[in-house]
Amino acid sequence: MITIKKYAAIDIGSNAMRLLVTNIVEQKDCATQFNKSALVRVPIRLGQDAFTVGTISEENIERMVEAMQAFKLLMKVHKVEKYQACATSALREATNGNEVIAIVKERADINIAIIDGKKEAAIIAASDLTRFITADKAFLYVDVGGGSTEFSLFFEGKIKASKSFRIGTVRLLNNMVADVVWEEIEEWIRSNTASYDNLTLIGSGGNINKLFKLSEKNQDKPLSYMYLQAQYQKLNSMTYEQRIADLGLNPDRADVIIPATRIYLNAMKWSGARTIYVPKIGLSDGIVKAMYYGKI
Repeated sequence: MITIKKYAAIDIGSNAMRLLVTNIVEQKDCATQFNKSALVRVPIRLGQDAFTVGTISEENIERMVEAMQAFKLLMKVHKVEKYQACATSALREATNGNEVIAIVKERADINIAIIDGKKEAAIIAASDLTRFITADKAFLYVDVGGGSTEFSLFFEGKIKASKSFRIGTVRLLNNMVADVVWEEIEEWIRSNTASYDNLTLIGSGGNINKLFKLSEKNQDKPLSYMYLQAQYQKLNSMTYEQRIADLGLNPDRADVIIPATRIYLNAMKWSGARTIYVPKIGLSDGIVKAMYYGKI
């Protein structure tokens, strides 16, 4: 006898918004299963507004409302019984962030919670990392977003350190990351990983997922530093149009994938990691699990 629950998570990021619908399968004497039922991504770059002019534009507010109305209908069709919508750095930093949330509530009947970087890192870390994080090794988990990047160090299956930095793909595209931020990240990574040998990276985010897909590797195999470096050089040698036409990248992915790769490469260099696993998990997956286990 099994019981199936349907939960949904809405991730309102700086580069895009996502709706994840998950089937939660419960069975006596068996581990609970979390199976993705549907994933919808809408490329609304809220960070372009928030990080450059400080407010979300009327155009993007309207697009956001329409996306949320569509998400509401999709959740109804899927018979979702519980959901949580979380917004990260773009709405967190926009001066009209609370106003946008009120508009969405009024017109789409969806409640949005703005979470800080520390909470975001904790939710992401709650995702299914057990098959990658083993008790005898150290792992640096890196989640690159449009406005912020979260780092979490795991050893013996537990988080030893975690920090969120205001560096992301949209900020980098707009030349809004000072050298001192890179220096702070390097110092944090080096100081927190220096005592661990054979450390491995775990990467999450749409850009590293796309890089992994381009590699055509099996899901349980890691990417090497050399492969990532080669891809970075290849992407830099191509025009924006070539990345779309030749690699099949979405228009809103073809520009941000380069700064994202730079962040992962630096994280590998500063931590000494030679490989990076890509488990295809992110904030949405963490939100679902956090709801299920009563942590959000």
